[in-house]
Amino acid sequence: MEAKNLPRINEPAPEFSANTTHGPKTLADYKGRWLVLFSHPADFTPVCTTEFLAFAERFGEFQKRNADILGVSIDSIYSHLAWVQSIKEKLGVVIPFPIVADLDMKVASSYGMVHPGASSTATVRSVFIIDDKQNVRALVYYPMSAGRNIDELIRVLDALQTGDKYGVACPAQWQPGDKVVVPAPVTQKGVAERLADSSVEIKDWYLSLKKLP
Repeated sequence: MEAKNLPRINEPAPEFSANTTHGPKTLADYKGRWLVLFSHPADFTPVCTTEFLAFAERFGEFQKRNADILGVSIDSIYSHLAWVQSIKEKLGVVIPFPIVADLDMKVASSYGMVHPGASSTATVRSVFIIDDKQNVRALVYYPMSAGRNIDELIRVLDALQTGDKYGVACPAQWQPGDKVVVPAPVTQKGVAERLADSSVEIKDWYLSLKKLP
C-alpha cells in the first residue's frame, strides 16, 4: 500500500489513530510536544533490535528536549509485546516508548513508510520529526541494511529547536554550543549593514556566524 500524498517538510503531519503497546494513541495526543516517529522493518530482527536498544538508551535525552518517541511496524500488538518482553528478558533493557501495531498499514501508508523497491510487506527505516504544532520538520530514510545513528537524530532535533528559538540556521557538522548562521541579507542596504556589523563573525556578506548566549 503506497501513500497518495507523502508528508513534506513544514506541512501538517498526517493524522493517525492506532493501537500501541501503551494503549490507543493518536497524533493529537502529542500536541504541545515534539514527536520522533520512526518505522522499523519487523520485530525480532537483529538490526531493528539494536536500534530499539539505542533509542531506549537515549530516551531520556529526547525527553529533556520535550520530545516523545513512537515506533511503527507492520506487526501485530502481540508480536510487539513478545519482542519487548524478549528484549527485557534477554538483554536487560526496558523499551520505554510505545510501538504502533500497523497491520492494516494505515500509518505506514499515510507516512510513506513502505517502499516497494525495498519490500512491499515491510516498512523501511524512516524517521519523521514532528514539532509541537504537529508539523513535519524533518524526514530521514535509511535502507533496511543500515541501522540509524540516534545521536544524529538528537542533533537534528537540537538544530530545529535552536532555529525556532533564535531565528537562525545551523551549519554543517553543527553541535550545540557551536556558532550558528545568521540569516543572509536580502537587500543592498542589508548587505552594507551586515558588512558593518561587528557583532557577528563575517565570512562574506551572505555567510555570517555568531555565538548564541
